[in-house]
Amino acid sequence: MNTLLKLEELAQLLVCLITMAMHADPWWMYVLLAFGPDIGMLGYLHSPRIGAVTYNLLHHKGIALLLAGAGLGSAWFSLPFVIPAPMLLSTGIVLYGHACLDRLLGFGLKHVDSFRHTHLGWIGPTRRPGPES
Repeated sequence: MNTLLKLEELAQLLVCLITMAMHADPWWMYVLLAFGPDIGMLGYLHSPRIGAVTYNLLHHKGIALLLAGAGLGSAWFSLPFVIPAPMLLSTGIVLYGHACLDRLLGFGLKHVDSFRHTHLGWIGPTRRPGPES
């Protein structure tokens, strides 16, 4: 099952990359896809709870789809948004593609107790954090 889910994430990532290529996005957008949303980790400098919220906001596929949908809707229906439609669409694609890449690599949305505790399980060393003995 893990292989099937990873193939699904890979397929979604490839769709994002192809869409970016079709829109002739500049090369730095691909770098942004690889690393940009990880700026959400800065919330961990404050606390694990704030870190989980900021990280998850930039790694949630639903939020990415809302941004991309707003970009498409704005372009199709000439809706007035402060942010231009192509930028909304590209931002949504970057966020979605990055979330796919993270899940492909085994990283998931974070629980509030620890950066290493994700919705896909624990990452990092196999020993879970606990009381020191």
